[in-house]
Amino acid sequence: MQENQVIDEALTSVVMVSYHTGPFLFEAIQSVLDQTRPVQLCLVDNGNPPDVAQRLVQLASREPRVTLIQGYGNIGFSRGCNTGARAGRGGKLLFLNPDSKIQPDCLERLEKYILETGSGSMIGARLVDAQGADQRGCRRAILTPTTAFIEALFLYKLFPGLRLNFDKEPVPAILSPVPAISGAFMYMRREDYWGINGFDEGYFLHVEDLDFCLRFARNGGITYFAPDVVVTHIGGTSGHAPNAFIEKSKAQGFVRYFHRNFGGHYPAPFLWLLDLAIWGRAYLKIALAM
Repeated sequence: MQENQVIDEALTSVVMVSYHTGPFLFEAIQSVLDQTRPVQLCLVDNGNPPDVAQRLVQLASREPRVTLIQGYGNIGFSRGCNTGARAGRGGKLLFLNPDSKIQPDCLERLEKYILETGSGSMIGARLVDAQGADQRGCRRAILTPTTAFIEALFLYKLFPGLRLNFDKEPVPAILSPVPAISGAFMYMRREDYWGINGFDEGYFLHVEDLDFCLRFARNGGITYFAPDVVVTHIGGTSGHAPNAFIEKSKAQGFVRYFHRNFGGHYPAPFLWLLDLAIWGRAYLKIALAM
């Protein structure tokens, strides 16, 4: 939070970090501004083409609900989220991917749920693609070294109870607790976010949401999935980033996640083997892309 900043409990600050998002960015922005509840959009420009950056400046100059943060370059998703959250004036925070479009009553539904669930709660949404199909990651288990191996080796048919993603299971009819949600959509009280120091800025891109969910749970928080909060998530719009960079960032994130969170719970040789598998997969994908 910025020094001497006055917090408005009736306001939700939507934090959006954009890096070469593409034209869908402005649809995402408009969907935030169309909310039926008071909203502030904290838009972190992590690196967009000059024409898009200039268009964002023009938007912020005429729209007082938009707080534009530029000039830092690509500082990574975690640091970008924390930077946007510090600029927020709302008592609630919604972290929303810039390739996501929300319905006008989204914040209205979320505020009702956050009152019902009480402090120490975080709410995720039903993420669907452009065709309306459920996406992986919006409701899932806590990632562990064991579940990682099961997913990587396609052993979930033998161990269905250890499946990472729940997108193939029936959608719950009501608000339901889940172990983890996607960083594309996370809603919570400001104090709950900063209660665990926000996102870990040691993650540049990917895995930071899994780390946040795990730390949130270990701090006593409860995560929920709201099936009636439907978000259109296009995904994969930041095509400017080189594939090798993305794969290396993913690998670094997974290695950091497993060692920081499970280093004292699994034998070191097991984690070393996992490291080897993670980096081997990353370099194989890079080689195939080339």
